Amino acid sequence: MKKQISMYEVHNVYVICAFAAIGGGLFGFDISSMSGVLGTSAYTNYFKVQGSYRQGGITCAMPFGSLVGSLMSSFVADKYSRKSAIMSAAIIWVVGSILQSASNGVPMLIVGRVVAGLSVGIGSTIVPVYQAEIAPKEIRGRVVSLQQWAITWGILIQYFIQYGASYTGGGPNNPHQGTAAFRIPWAVQMIPAIILFSGMWFLPRSPRWLATQDRWEESVRVLADLHGGGDMSHPKVLAEYQEIEESLCFEREYEKSSYRALTEPRMLKRVILGMSIQLWSQLSGVNVMMYYIVYIMETANIGNPLLTASIQYILNVLLTLPAIIFLDKWGRRRSLLFGSLGMMCLMFAVGFLEAQYGQPYHASSGPLSAISWIVVDHPRISKAIVACSYLFVCVFAVTWGPTSWTYPSEIFPSQIRAKAVSITTATNWASNCALAFAVPPMFYSINWRLYMIFATFNGLAFIHMYLTARETKGKTLEEMDEVFDSGRPAWKAVPKGSRLDALQKEIEEGNLKIKAPVETVEVISQSVEPKFS
Repeated sequence: MKKQISMYEVHNVYVICAFAAIGGGLFGFDISSMSGVLGTSAYTNYFKVQGSYRQGGITCAMPFGSLVGSLMSSFVADKYSRKSAIMSAAIIWVVGSILQSASNGVPMLIVGRVVAGLSVGIGSTIVPVYQAEIAPKEIRGRVVSLQQWAITWGILIQYFIQYGASYTGGGPNNPHQGTAAFRIPWAVQMIPAIILFSGMWFLPRSPRWLATQDRWEESVRVLADLHGGGDMSHPKVLAEYQEIEESLCFEREYEKSSYRALTEPRMLKRVILGMSIQLWSQLSGVNVMMYYIVYIMETANIGNPLLTASIQYILNVLLTLPAIIFLDKWGRRRSLLFGSLGMMCLMFAVGFLEAQYGQPYHASSGPLSAISWIVVDHPRISKAIVACSYLFVCVFAVTWGPTSWTYPSEIFPSQIRAKAVSITTATNWASNCALAFAVPPMFYSINWRLYMIFATFNGLAFIHMYLTARETKGKTLEEMDEVFDSGRPAWKAVPKGSRLDALQKEIEEGNLKIKAPVETVEVISQSVEPKFS
């Protein structure tokens, strides 16, 4: 039987994963859409956010929506595919952006941010899953890290749009500044979502999702396009097919409901580890450094807080690049450990400098009304505080930023991957929501002591990761059971080599015959990118 399939798809792994990462970029756009307006009179006067609890409520609306979105994402991703879930996230983001840009008060703004949060929750959960299932093991860490890089680009682009818009209506310090200062950026942020939705039509579905649906022919065809130059009999394609099939057969033999499987002792450990990584990522203090960086610059008494804060976002983009390039070489575990140590030291440094050289401060109105502690007449100390905040973001960008998305997306079996990752990502958003609400009043009431708390969290994260985080680099998704169930302590090195490589070698030497369940297929393919091999 001959079946003809007409398609117009991208088959380059880097291009596929980079484009899908725009879904992560939406999170970055949201961060800057809030942090960029905090220093403008238009925003503070229109929404009357002099009270820290009101600002906390507005900020936490988005991570609350993201919490709900991440929990519901697996139902869409498992039933309709990872690709469809990402496309639905793009549509929801456009609706949220419209509501925010048209806000006539705090209630409508909060609704818009909750809706946008639903999109971010779905995207931040499913994009790493989609990338991990598309990529070969050799570059999986690299391409999943593109999610974090897209977030940093979203932060940077939206921040400068916001910075430019802040000068409309007489500038950010004009008490009569018009609402265009925040409406323009909030409307512009729907553009990347429109691009994402349009482009996803030309990307393939996940071969592992297709396999879980018993659509084996399509699965093998996608594997061939991605990793075999279109050759369905390529040894690597056949080896991957064999691994996926054996893994699925094993999972189905002991199948329970997806959520019950998550509570099995061997799997529960991984779920807790994935949740912990997302939790420690937020408790590192990066939430403060991103959402409320303008407050930090104001506390340091910097001349132009908005401009100074923008440098941090540029560093965030640039320093994520080394992680993308080298994460598959230096490994996930090393990134988590060194990142925790570095961030702990820098948080202690900022807290110490503010405690020693700062003083109480009070402003009844305007952007500075959000802070209660300021460094005065110590320009070198102010510069040191700014430098430490820059270094903190640099350390996070190189280590925890990319790894916190990569690690949870690769440690679970195919049958429960989407649900497990939705739970780990929900932990991120639950802690993000709590911190987004709590940080403004804490910043105001305990000021420099807040840095000491986050420094302590980083120290605890170091201990926890040392005892529990196993190295996963160079292993296929189907080999994670061996990595985590071997009984080997986390600090012991994982044996080098991969079962996939051995299987591929046996097929190449003719010692193993594997026939993929593929009909004769005539493919009319217009590939817009060269295939990965």
